[in-house]
Amino acid sequence: MEKISEETIDHIAHLSRLRFEGDAKVAIRQDMDKIIGFMGKLSEIPTDDVEPLIFMSDEVNVLRDDEPEVTITQAEALKNAPKKDSDYFRIAKVLDK
Repeated sequence: MEKISEETIDHIAHLSRLRFEGDAKVAIRQDMDKIIGFMGKLSEIPTDDVEPLIFMSDEVNVLRDDEPEVTITQAEALKNAPKKDSDYFRIAKVLDK
């Protein structure tokens, strides 16, 4: 099993915009070594006769046809709006330019 180098930790930290120093760097290195060790254990399992998993179950989604229909009128939708402007909802400014 290959050990995680300090350069690898620094590179991963830079990519993820994290900073590891002192004990935190030691702890993350130990965690990464455990993860790599676990993945090594998984590679020992014989999977030659195992079909790839495409779906989590054999169940099939039964969906209705997508047919447009009017379920609520525009007036009904705007009826309880705290602020409205003829055909639209009015909301507070969200983004500054």
